[in-house]
Amino acid sequence: MTQDVRILNTGSLLELSRRLRAAGGENIRSSMHRRIRRAAEPLRDDLQDTIRNLDISSQGRGAGRRGGPSPTTRPMRATIADAIRISVRTGSSPGATVWIDKSRLPTDLKGMPAAINTGRIRHPVFGNRRRWVQQNATPLWWDNTVRQHRPRMEREVARVLDDVRRRLE
Repeated sequence: MTQDVRILNTGSLLELSRRLRAAGGENIRSSMHRRIRRAAEPLRDDLQDTIRNLDISSQGRGAGRRGGPSPTTRPMRATIADAIRISVRTGSSPGATVWIDKSRLPTDLKGMPAAINTGRIRHPVFGNRRRWVQQNATPLWWDNTVRQHRPRMEREVARVLDDVRRRLE
């Protein structure tokens, strides 16, 4: 799974960034930053909605098997959704990145977004490493969502860059 999405047109963004510094256009720079962030927000929101509503299924418990409450009260999909972030840079490496901030995930969930993206989640039953279960999810939740948003984001960023170029001329 690709852990982040970068919308970059490095040459154009670098050239504009240099021109902004030379022109001292802090207002233009903050406007560009805000508009690039706004272009990435629908992707972040859709990724969060996708993971929150992702169907994860299992074969269920067999007859005579014991079950019980989950040892954690933490909702896994909501925790992953809350870790999806946007960062925008207008300095030497300009662009926007939509990514999963693993520092916001509990230790036992750090690899879970990638595992869910494969469509197959294998884990011990309630932490018992002698009994394992497999759960299935819709594969490529991250990749497919990004693929749907990429053309729109590229158009938006190109429009922002054209507007900034016009303001600098």
